[in-house]
Amino acid sequence: MNWKVPAVREASRNGDYGRVIELARKHVRMSQRQLGEACGLSQSAVSRLEKKGPGSYGTEVLSAVAAHLAIPPHMVGLAGRQHVFRDGHGQVERRGFLGGVAAAAAAPFLGALPDPGSAGGQAAALRLTTSTFRRLDSSTPSRDLNESVQTHIRLVQTVSRDAGSGEARSRLASIGSEAASLAGWLAWDMGDHGSARSWYGSAIRAARSAGDPLLTAYQAGSLAQFEAHAGNGAQALNLAQNARRCLGHDRPVVADAWLSSVEALAHAAEGDRRGADRALIRSRAMAEKLSPSDSPPWPWVFPFDSAKVAAARVTCGARLGLADWVLADDTQALGTGSAKQRALVVLDVAAGHLAGGRVEAAFALASRAVDTGLQYRSGRIIERARRVRRSLSLTSPPKVVRDFDERLHDVYL
Repeated sequence: MNWKVPAVREASRNGDYGRVIELARKHVRMSQRQLGEACGLSQSAVSRLEKKGPGSYGTEVLSAVAAHLAIPPHMVGLAGRQHVFRDGHGQVERRGFLGGVAAAAAAPFLGALPDPGSAGGQAAALRLTTSTFRRLDSSTPSRDLNESVQTHIRLVQTVSRDAGSGEARSRLASIGSEAASLAGWLAWDMGDHGSARSWYGSAIRAARSAGDPLLTAYQAGSLAQFEAHAGNGAQALNLAQNARRCLGHDRPVVADAWLSSVEALAHAAEGDRRGADRALIRSRAMAEKLSPSDSPPWPWVFPFDSAKVAAARVTCGARLGLADWVLADDTQALGTGSAKQRALVVLDVAAGHLAGGRVEAAFALASRAVDTGLQYRSGRIIERARRVRRSLSLTSPPKVVRDFDERLHDVYL
């Protein structure tokens, strides 16, 4: 987008940052709902943000939205930073920058926290930092974010060792569980499956130490989701059932909806179409009970809705080779999640086109996903793209496939 357009410059100069966001969003043809999904906001919250007019804006929201829409920070009142030192120590500066972003995003809320010197204040500040890093994941390469998250985990461990009471230790264990789960997610995106499993296991153990059934179920479900995507359907189903046992019968609707979608992925990994279909029907029924205007309950940061069920169905269809599943829900599925998550859905849609014999369309889509994978240096996206390519065996592939092969030939992340 041309940031020198008069309407954009005038809105920025007047402090009407909501108008800047609206113009940027419309330029990339993104709906308010899609932007909200990517940044952890409801559609109504995005609408209010865009209509706010000149005034005071929350730094966390501005940082997340500006990063997702690639708005220069100064256009929405955020101070810019040079990300790379000229002496070659660019990665050090990048880590410092991300730490600064997390601190800036948390700053508006710190005044409402308990005394930072108290156990409750420490825990609240650490949890807020973890949540900020989780939101930054939608707009930041995992390889850049990983170092800062590892440092944060070490800080949580240090504070936990010095905690006195059992209550304080339990609170810090739950925060450590969240941070370990985030580290697992980042490792997964980087293509490091061994580290991902290790971190998710640590997250489950820490949640149990905290004595929190909801958090334990969330972490077991997260590992189940990972194993389902890795093709280990039986293990994923066992983990999902363990998560349900932790919750009992009186579980939040969002947990039921999400776990059902995870079970659908696990059934698809096992080649069980009927099991996947039943789980998806249950997931959609539960998701329809959720109000789109309500904030998701902790430990969920982002809402779960019918668009995410559609994305799960697309992924199941890709695993099962069912083009009708993939192409029936592709439009709704592509409207959810961050850019990295949407790229994975695009690759599933590409797999659906391949299953339907549409090679040109499949690799045109796959090439778009590779663009995102390279932008965010995501090993998970690139490996998924290679898996799509391996599913096609032709003695004389068309030019679009040869170009795709050439593109991936020298990619190492």
